[in-house]
Amino acid sequence: MTGNDLFQIVLYFGALLLLAKPLGIYMARVYEGEQFLPVRIIGPVERIFYRLCGIHQDEEMDWKQYAVAVLVFSAGGMLLLYLLQRFQGVLPLNPQKFPAVSPDLAFNTSVSFVTNTNWQDYGGETTMSYLTQMTGLTMQNFVSASAGMAVLVAVLRGFKRHSAKTIGNFWVDLTRSALYILIPLSVIYSLLLVSQGVVQSFSGYKRVALTQAITYNTAKLDDKGNPVRDAGGNPVTEKAEIKEQVIPMGPAASQIAIKQLGTNGGGFFNVNSAHPFENPTPFSNFLEVLAILLIPAALCATFGRMVGDMRQGRALFAAMLLVLIAFTALCTWSEQHGNPRFAAMGIDQTASALQPGGNMEGKEARFGIANSALWATTTTAASNGSVNSMHDSFTPLGGLFPMLLIQLGEIIFGGVGSGLYGMLIFAIITVFVAGLMVGRTPEYLGKKIEMFEMKMASLVILIVNALVKIGAAIGVSTKAGVAGVSNPGPHGFSEILYAFSSAANNNGSAFAGLSGNTVFYNTALGIAMFLGRFWVIIPVLAIAGSLAKKKQVPASLGTLPTHTPLFVAFLIGVILIVGALSFMPGLALGPIAEQLLMGR
Repeated sequence: MTGNDLFQIVLYFGALLLLAKPLGIYMARVYEGEQFLPVRIIGPVERIFYRLCGIHQDEEMDWKQYAVAVLVFSAGGMLLLYLLQRFQGVLPLNPQKFPAVSPDLAFNTSVSFVTNTNWQDYGGETTMSYLTQMTGLTMQNFVSASAGMAVLVAVLRGFKRHSAKTIGNFWVDLTRSALYILIPLSVIYSLLLVSQGVVQSFSGYKRVALTQAITYNTAKLDDKGNPVRDAGGNPVTEKAEIKEQVIPMGPAASQIAIKQLGTNGGGFFNVNSAHPFENPTPFSNFLEVLAILLIPAALCATFGRMVGDMRQGRALFAAMLLVLIAFTALCTWSEQHGNPRFAAMGIDQTASALQPGGNMEGKEARFGIANSALWATTTTAASNGSVNSMHDSFTPLGGLFPMLLIQLGEIIFGGVGSGLYGMLIFAIITVFVAGLMVGRTPEYLGKKIEMFEMKMASLVILIVNALVKIGAAIGVSTKAGVAGVSNPGPHGFSEILYAFSSAANNNGSAFAGLSGNTVFYNTALGIAMFLGRFWVIIPVLAIAGSLAKKKQVPASLGTLPTHTPLFVAFLIGVILIVGALSFMPGLALGPIAEQLLMGR
């Protein structure tokens, strides 16, 4: 790793540390209903919205009512987004005259964006109209992220309250997440991205003449559009020439801002943040990758503030940060060692004087290996899914670390809200294991962790693991599943395993070699995304309701301190054992086997 690479990575984590605490405290004040300047300014808008929607701000819900509200709201959003795609051909703001999206792709996309996954089996600039992108996809980027943050706030109230039957009001938490946090941050980020050259336009696509025409051979077609063949049955080719290029336009900056801040990840263009219109400069790259972790990191401070002990938030933040730094270093190291197959062919893998060597396949030269590896680990740690390079072109070990970060359960910062409540589940498991070791009832934040909480926590872990493994098993054992694989052998297995890991954990990134836009993958991955989101939210809310009813237990000599370096180390150990080892056989069949076959 060069000094320049190290500087960029240190700068990134330094900026994250600097911004996380003030933003986290601000969010805590919003959720706790404090009257301070932003609330006084935006408060009238919030109250008007409640009156229009018939929401009674002071009426709270128990965990079952809260869960029903989440499910009903998400189901409604899913239906509206599905219909918008199916009728986009006759709706306005469609300058390219794109037709209706196919039923299976519309199902997959609606589930994907409502679950905050943003798995994309389509090319944005060739499939979705401006109306679909703005009122459908961008809106879901806001509300799906807000829903995840609302569920987290309900969980935090479960820890904070005692002898209580309610955990808040979903509609209020949802509104405040969007109105006070996501919308203001997105406006700021949109303006910054536009200043860097990210497009924001309603004009149609532009045709630009090439400075030099491109000539190539293409299959000759008959009048019916069928390939012409010679007497030997071989296809006949003819020369074709390209003199102009179509430049896609559109309202991209506004969607990119919220896709990163809300850990959604769905790109306006097909190649996502590798596209120069989505990510044109080094500064835009820094802004976008910083936005991925900004809110998840800040929520650790929100957690500490709301439970009345900032040390608790710092402990979880430290565990997340240590794991991410280790995986980023390992991924960068793997990519900078290059591809031995290229070396054997005598191909020079040197990119520039600043980049002395490494695997540059599938990466933008303007970003290089360090920024590509940093983005890959950040996006897979944070349930974001956006990319500025193609993970399919990483070395086997370089691709293993992003995949493993997903398989840990999207808890190393994770999605906005969902990452932290997932990490709290692991914290509950950790104190339970510690309690077994010393022979006493475990406690966390003054609440006893008993049978019900452990059953629900076990469901959270087992459901997603089962979805990944069952889905991957079906994918590799059916013709429809194998048909989408472009690379047979261990790499093809990795593509399928990565796809179901990404879908079930609501990440959304992909190994680019898998052809996912088929009825099989659109349906199977859609089901995995839906169950991976809502089968986790329900037991998480059940834990919140159970904890809120419990009485506060004073700490004693036998209580495990949950803010110390020892607990952080213990928590990381549980994460790696519970989250990682269950996927080790699959990783051995995929990236590890491929690495061994490469002769290293």
